[in-house]
Amino acid sequence: MTRSRRRKLARIQAKTAGRYICKATPVASALLACMPSAYSQERTAENPGLEEIVVTAQKRAENLQDVPISIQALGTAKLEQLHVTNFDDYAMFLPSVEFISSGPGFEHVYMRGVSSSVLENHSGSLPTVGVYLDEQPVTTIDGILDIHIYDIARVEALEGPQGTLYGASSEAGTVRIITNKPDPTAFAAGYDLGANDVSHGGVGYSVEGFLNIPLTPIAAIRLVAWDEHKAGYIDDVPKTVTFPTSGIAFSDAPFVKKDANDVDTRGGRMALKVDINDSWTITPTVIGQVTTTGQGPFSYNPAAGDLDTWQWFNDSTRDSWMQSALTIEGKISNFDIVYSGGYLARNTHEFEDYTDYSLFYDQHSGAGAYFTDNAGKLINPAQYIKGNDHYTKISNELRVTSPKEDRFRFTAGVFLQRQVHDILQDYVIDNGGDPLATSLSVPGWPGSVWLTDEQRVDRDAAVFGEMAFDLTSQLTATAGIRHYTYDNTLYGFYGFGSGFAYGASEGNATCFPGSQPFRGAPCVDLDGKSEDSGNSPKLNLTYKFDPDHLIYATWSKGFRPGGVNRNGGGTLPPYLPDYLTNYELGWKTTWDHHRLRFNGAFFVEDWKNFQFSYLGANALTIIDNAGQARIKGVETDLEFAATEGLTLSGGFSLIDSKLTQEFCKGEDPSMCGQPGYEEYAPAGTQLPTTPKFKGDVTARYTFAMPGGYQGNLQASEVYVGPRWADLRLVARNALGEMPSYEITDFTASIEKGGLTTQLYLNNAFDNRGILSRYAECDIQECGQIAVYDLPVPPRTVGIKFSQRF
Repeated sequence: MTRSRRRKLARIQAKTAGRYICKATPVASALLACMPSAYSQERTAENPGLEEIVVTAQKRAENLQDVPISIQALGTAKLEQLHVTNFDDYAMFLPSVEFISSGPGFEHVYMRGVSSSVLENHSGSLPTVGVYLDEQPVTTIDGILDIHIYDIARVEALEGPQGTLYGASSEAGTVRIITNKPDPTAFAAGYDLGANDVSHGGVGYSVEGFLNIPLTPIAAIRLVAWDEHKAGYIDDVPKTVTFPTSGIAFSDAPFVKKDANDVDTRGGRMALKVDINDSWTITPTVIGQVTTTGQGPFSYNPAAGDLDTWQWFNDSTRDSWMQSALTIEGKISNFDIVYSGGYLARNTHEFEDYTDYSLFYDQHSGAGAYFTDNAGKLINPAQYIKGNDHYTKISNELRVTSPKEDRFRFTAGVFLQRQVHDILQDYVIDNGGDPLATSLSVPGWPGSVWLTDEQRVDRDAAVFGEMAFDLTSQLTATAGIRHYTYDNTLYGFYGFGSGFAYGASEGNATCFPGSQPFRGAPCVDLDGKSEDSGNSPKLNLTYKFDPDHLIYATWSKGFRPGGVNRNGGGTLPPYLPDYLTNYELGWKTTWDHHRLRFNGAFFVEDWKNFQFSYLGANALTIIDNAGQARIKGVETDLEFAATEGLTLSGGFSLIDSKLTQEFCKGEDPSMCGQPGYEEYAPAGTQLPTTPKFKGDVTARYTFAMPGGYQGNLQASEVYVGPRWADLRLVARNALGEMPSYEITDFTASIEKGGLTTQLYLNNAFDNRGILSRYAECDIQECGQIAVYDLPVPPRTVGIKFSQRF
């Protein structure tokens, strides 16, 4: 059959089935490029079963029910029905996923309770969860990319160590965002227009659209664009503080504002697909996004009032990034060959109010006495931070995959990655235009009391392989291993000017002899390196009772690279890698003629030498290997086609994550266990961030209406149990336990002929759920007045109009 006849047949089949069907292709992943969603068939009265879900978790296209991994997948339709537009939205519906956040683009994600600290920054540990956009890793050191979710095929959450196929930053799991690909067989287009009103806040809107254009019989381009304004709901309210040492009063009047945390996100994606011949396809992609926030933070201060905070300086961010990627897929003999390469560039420009630190350190230790102008007069010591960070990530992977129908099959490949993070954090005292004395400032930086000007480079290389063998027609054994090396460096300048009282320990006074200026910094006082190599193994046994029921047992290990500690005099050694060993027993089952899908897993994970971050002298982050923890749990995922029109879906996780040996670090280990000793937690302490229970349920009812319209009614509820914000007893007790919360959403929609109108009500009961909690300075010194809560967005009512061509 010729290529043109195959395409004609594909278009006829697509029209008949009501979905896109791809031309025959030997490349496994091309199956997904042809589907508008993760589903393969529609439910009807004649076919009441659930739709099949295709995933690429094992780097080949497979039915979700055949993959012996704990996976949750949200397809295109589900993402749209749940009004998912960003990471926070879809993370709510992934029971084993938790996160902390300081605003859009600065979320840190955790899975299965593998979390030790809420202190995450540019010089800290690498993430424990990897994030992928299609084939390319987009995990960055200081928070994930908050990719706008539109025209997305699906979001996959792979729980447990994925180190064999996904590497170092997938110690606890992997999140994969799969975009819809260009389709040469048919034109398609769509747009979405939305508006919403936020309780206690303002009005938001969204404009989104996509266009799939066949250019030739073998090529197509897909264009996607979005423009979204999210209304603010945090108010900056009036307050005047007085610094006790100088008696200077400082008012936040210039920054008093309602709804100060609004967000604007604009971006686009362009993908080209070219079928070079029957065996080879090339897909270049470019995606870019710019997110700007208002003057205020996304957390509120309970001491100021509900959804209120005090703000003495601008607190805003501009986060812009662009990723270009190239995927080449082909076939040599019976083997699929895939090359994927990506280049990510990200720039963040931040302002952050630092007045809390200045005020409370003055109250606690009289620190305000150190801040004078050139005449020796005490000045307002309030600080703010100007941050300009630049990230680049280059990744390359080449792999070969044997036919999945073979009794013996494998995936093998090589991987190279280089991440560079140029860090510039400038702590400024401007005193209303009469800045800090020149002798106290960092040389060359007038008014700067502290400067961080560093370059962090993280290099990874690996060879990996995973092979499966059908011992019988029902029993399959799988083994995999990834041999990795890493080489991580941290170089540059950090600290005070030499005239400052604490300058002898960090900064200009500790410059390396003979060092030259580093970029804009006066010298080099930091040059650290951490390197190592090792293996991440995996063993799995899968038993299929029949095509609809299987169980599996997995033993796997994940790792996270070590790194460099910043500290005066270089007395602290680099922190070491940590390792996670996973024991898992899971099931994938389909029942009642494919009307019920019930999957889940029991797991026990041992976390060895886990990395823990805390503030040391001069509020400088220190990373130590804390010891051991054990995490036990169960996670489930269920979907039930109760009737032709009614679908019920949901899942839950039940996790018990605890230290199995005490944590005790800091300047005086002899104080371990003594009342009030800050860097201490006994064995049995629950790990932070993750609740013991998290679950969600969604009910959706579809029904016929007069005039050929289709109606839809939907209700969703998410429950998140109580969590602690810190590992250490002193800090966690001072911060308090974050309470449980429930979020309930309702949606009603009608559709006909590609036109859909939706009305939705998110957080219908305006629950003030707390996503994360933190203190702007040491909780023992600052007290409750400096505690901040980052809430779930308040009740939001909205309307959206969509059309598909």
